[in-house]
Amino acid sequence: MPNEDDLLWLERWYASQCNGTWEHSRGISIESLDNPGWMLTVDLADTTLAEKEMPPVRLRAGDNDWMECEIADGQFRAAGDPGKLGALIRAFREFVGAPVC
Repeated sequence: MPNEDDLLWLERWYASQCNGTWEHSRGISIESLDNPGWMLTVDLADTTLAEKEMPPVRLRAGDNDWMECEIADGQFRAAGDPGKLGALIRAFREFVGAPVC
């Protein structure tokens, strides 16, 4: 759905991965960081994205304006300042190749 918001999209993506096995050992986590900021981690193992690659992204416009994304250890990992949670989810959506608003 190209017009759904990113959080709803993430909920649907997660639900589409739940197959009785994946969700028991894999998943998505959203954590706060102490620098401060957010970390989004998505397990890619056992999904169609397991072999997908992406060059690391590092955006820094200052101490309070930053975002980083990478694929490491079979996970999509994205971190950013306190105002970037939505951007982190959007970055994952773009990595998946899903239509965005």
